[in-house]
Amino acid sequence: MSSHDAATEAAAASDKRRWIALAIVMTAAFMDLVDATIVNIAIPSIEKDLGASFGAIQWITAGYALAFAAGLITGGRLGDIYGRKRLFLLGTAGFTVASALCGFAANQEMLVGSRLLQGAAAAMMVPQVLSIIHVTFPAHERGKVFGMFGAIIGLGAVSGPLLGALLTQWNIAGLEWRPIFLINLPVGVAALVLGRKFITESKAPKALKLDLVGVLLVTAALLMLVYPLTRGRELDWPLWGHLMMAGSLLVFGALVAYEKYKTKKDGSPLVELSLFKVKSFAAGIAVQLTFGVVLGIFFLVWTLYMQIGLGWTPLHAGLTGVPFSIAVSVAAGMSVQKLVPRFGRKVLQAGALTMIAGILLYLFVAGRYGTGIHSWQMIPSLVVMGLGMGLIVAPLTDAVLSEVPKEHAGSASGLINTTGQMGNALGLGLVSVVFFGTIDDEKLAKAPSEVGAAFTDAFQNSLGWAAGVLALIFLVMFALPAKPKQHLEGGDDADSGEAVTVEKEPVLAH
Repeated sequence: MSSHDAATEAAAASDKRRWIALAIVMTAAFMDLVDATIVNIAIPSIEKDLGASFGAIQWITAGYALAFAAGLITGGRLGDIYGRKRLFLLGTAGFTVASALCGFAANQEMLVGSRLLQGAAAAMMVPQVLSIIHVTFPAHERGKVFGMFGAIIGLGAVSGPLLGALLTQWNIAGLEWRPIFLINLPVGVAALVLGRKFITESKAPKALKLDLVGVLLVTAALLMLVYPLTRGRELDWPLWGHLMMAGSLLVFGALVAYEKYKTKKDGSPLVELSLFKVKSFAAGIAVQLTFGVVLGIFFLVWTLYMQIGLGWTPLHAGLTGVPFSIAVSVAAGMSVQKLVPRFGRKVLQAGALTMIAGILLYLFVAGRYGTGIHSWQMIPSLVVMGLGMGLIVAPLTDAVLSEVPKEHAGSASGLINTTGQMGNALGLGLVSVVFFGTIDDEKLAKAPSEVGAAFTDAFQNSLGWAAGVLALIFLVMFALPAKPKQHLEGGDDADSGEAVTVEKEPVLAH
């Protein structure tokens, strides 16, 4: 064999290996995305099987988002320091073990704890995905690869709720909701075995140091805010809950002070505070946080309304959500490719107004048809809401990052990700106030026949809150750049590659 033939064969083998590596990391990203969306549809089944309280139900969803948010930036930095392949495999192993613990949970406490572990493992696994893609593929191939990544995200958003509905409805081996977690086991094991063989190790030449104190402060502040929200209603809003929520503001203040100190000390803060001097970034973070709150509230109360309030099966509820997911995917594709380059931030503002219109339409039909409502009567409002959401989720990151200095693009994208997850956790915590706060438990205990009407009223109240928050988001969007600058395109450093794409997963994912 000639040296030329050998070189050609080696190149082909190398090419084949990197496409297998791509399939592995995309499968892991898909697994995380599906796991975040699959749980909501199974919530009523979990509640019934484990006798879980509504506070525990909120923690099963919010706990994942909280652990994921708290660990995201640190997970990315650990990969830069110790190797992205190593952290990806560790995160995948942890995610797989946590999925098994979720699937075999004997009570609500074990399930909540396992979901926290799962979120922490996802925070190690997910940030490595785009970094591995970036270092594995040359610049001229990345556009195509990130396009495929976007398609996988869209597929996960559509298939998650439907897969959850099917697995719950089929009641495989009498396991009811448990297969939604156990399905991760063979996928995780395959990703580990193949990942060890086909993923190439890489590290950042100048990795930032860890900021574990920053992580502890942000986690403590979030817990002090979210825990009393989720438990407050069940405990009749005790004084310590109000004190904890007020104290969370002091801890956030301590975080800011420590991050200023950390910046001066070694230039490796968890949060790059100088970014908030960029008006468009500060406004974008506010949009991301509040939009996360809207999504956290809506998806949980929607499931409770359909399955407990209306008495629908998981499959019925899951199929009802398919037009919404398709509308999100279609609008997301159109907004990035055709609308934003021409109309700029007006597209995001149109998305907020469209979502409000969809919510108001949903309010109308839910009130008009009550507990006798059919899926087809919901579809127009869901499609309008989905189109509005799609116009926001895909272009938001580029709008937020467009005026950020290139050297801070990686930090900024990680912060956007984290903020979205924080908003999600906060929204799930607020479900106690906007949904359960309107339900009279004593009245329902005496008259179970009133559950449907009570849940419909609570759902309408939650939609009203969501519409109000979206109106606020619309106003804050005026601080975003009129047209996002395209300064990040074609950048060849890891930060810019991550900045352009990293957010599109978690917004849809969680």
